[in-house]
Amino acid sequence: MNHDSVDITIIGAGPTGLFALFYAGMRGVRAQILDALPEIGGQLTALYPEKYIFDVGGYRQVLAKNLVRELAEQAFQFGAPSHLNQNVIALEEADGGFVLATETDRFPTRAVVIAGGLGAFFPRRLPQKGTDEWYGRGVYDRVVDPTQFRSQKIVIIGGGDSAFDWAHQLRDVATEITLVHRSDRFRAHASTVAEVLAACPPAGRTTLLPFHELQEILAEGDTLRGVRVRDVKEKTTRDIEADSVLPMLGFHSELGALKDWGLSFEGSDIAVNSRMETGRTGIWAAGDITTYPGKLKLIATGFGEAAAAVNQAVHWIYPEKKVAPGHSSNMAIFGQKDD
Repeated sequence: MNHDSVDITIIGAGPTGLFALFYAGMRGVRAQILDALPEIGGQLTALYPEKYIFDVGGYRQVLAKNLVRELAEQAFQFGAPSHLNQNVIALEEADGGFVLATETDRFPTRAVVIAGGLGAFFPRRLPQKGTDEWYGRGVYDRVVDPTQFRSQKIVIIGGGDSAFDWAHQLRDVATEITLVHRSDRFRAHASTVAEVLAACPPAGRTTLLPFHELQEILAEGDTLRGVRVRDVKEKTTRDIEADSVLPMLGFHSELGALKDWGLSFEGSDIAVNSRMETGRTGIWAAGDITTYPGKLKLIATGFGEAAAAVNQAVHWIYPEKKVAPGHSSNMAIFGQKDD
């Protein structure tokens, strides 16, 4: 599908990308946002939607999913489109601008702002044979709505933050939770591990199975009924009844086509200057994917970088528009007096 040309295309719909989309709309240019994931929010949605964030301006504390919701309301108020499940695989120059190509679509644009966080990232899938067919119908590598698992028996595979976070957060939603990990060394925060251990019998309905790994999915026809796990020390197996399986095996990130775009890199980060320039004319970057002396990889930092990148891009596209936008409280676009 060939899309209409816009002024600025933002790659990455995490917090930095969403704020960049808002800023482009505030500056009165046509913009759009692309992301490889199926939902907006980046890591906040994919990894920890139910966790609190404490270092975002204006909030004493805010759930990650609620921050995404507020950012989305702010970003999309100007009618800019979002295009999800779109992994950018190529950049072409055309008509004085660019065309971003994905597996299915083409997106003409005059400028690009990369806000890709750690790059395009995807959940690691279960390696066992025959598990792929159960994704989306009993096996879920993301939790978007915890109430989906109400009154279910759940098996969680993994030993990191995501596995323990969901074992903790779903304990009052699910009937039973079994957490399976192939060792007794966990990569989660100690406080969360302690919370999960406190929910194990006799105090709760959570079972922790260290030194176990998934062997196979158990099913009756088209319905998942449980899993068979293997004790890696004793070499024995046991069957566990389950309605859903949550493989929380972490994510793998990749720069993909970005590394071939002629940008300046330091390791896996895009090296930018104070104007968020990437080394290639017409392309800026902001957020965790960037580096410069004194860089802090924080959401709060990303907001400022997004504003800088977009304002530079706007001035580059429309030289008559100043880099500095002025105070939003005076802008006509918000119904205020335009100074």
